[in-house]
Amino acid sequence: MSTALVTDSTAYLSAEATGDLDIRVVPLHVVVGGQEHREGVDITPDEVAAALRSFTPVSTSRPAPAAFLEAYDAAARGGADAVVSVHISAELSSTVGGAELAAEQASVPVTVVDSRALGMAMGHAVLAGARAAAAGASAEQVAEVVRRTSDAASVVFYVDTLEYLRRGGRIGRAGALLGSALAIKPILGLRDGHIVPLERVRTASRAIARLEELAVEAAEAAGDAGVDVAVHHLDSAERAARLVERLTSRLPDASVITVELGAVVGAHVGPGTLAVAVVPRPGD
Repeated sequence: MSTALVTDSTAYLSAEATGDLDIRVVPLHVVVGGQEHREGVDITPDEVAAALRSFTPVSTSRPAPAAFLEAYDAAARGGADAVVSVHISAELSSTVGGAELAAEQASVPVTVVDSRALGMAMGHAVLAGARAAAAGASAEQVAEVVRRTSDAASVVFYVDTLEYLRRGGRIGRAGALLGSALAIKPILGLRDGHIVPLERVRTASRAIARLEELAVEAAEAAGDAGVDVAVHHLDSAERAARLVERLTSRLPDASVITVELGAVVGAHVGPGTLAVAVVPRPGD
């Protein structure tokens, strides 16, 4: 039996990261100024950041079920007997629903997993599942590895403004921070698939320093398991590079990489965002 992995573009997995693993990526869509684009295919994060800064209308949408069905059937044509399809939190996007509709029509059994995450918190879970599949794990076992890895992940992030999250309706309970937001720099987190407020600080520099501390605490809490750390950013490469340097120094045994946020998540968090995903490595 052979199990393939399918995910969506909000995992932000590069071709280098996936290597020879059997992973297919279905792009979400971004609409900028009335024109629809596919994330990672025909629009860049820089273009989205520029649109947001110029107040050009930006929205996002899930792929059509047909796009997932094509990915599942392509996996079957490539020799897969089953598919595990892993996607952005259903609390933030309807992508899981599209995948489930397609799964009903696929030519091979498909297990759809709501990662309850996004970015490399989901990306590392997909990679862990693909490695398990390559080692001969069943689809059920692969799905369990994915769930266990994404459940253990920690995501914290800083946004320059809550306005983009408010516009997109993704702010959830973080709406409690609105009103005083002009004087506050919020630190947010992902909890059970929701965006939630964690702390409030007065300056961007203090917020980023706090991100660092929270990431180190999450890594240390993983104990001997070891962690993979990804620093995400949108239009904030210098800040991200400095944060990666500090985390690399403080977490010498961790893998720490920079991953630019793509157009879809970027459209909701806005330019200047920094996020850190800390993902404990799955055990045997």
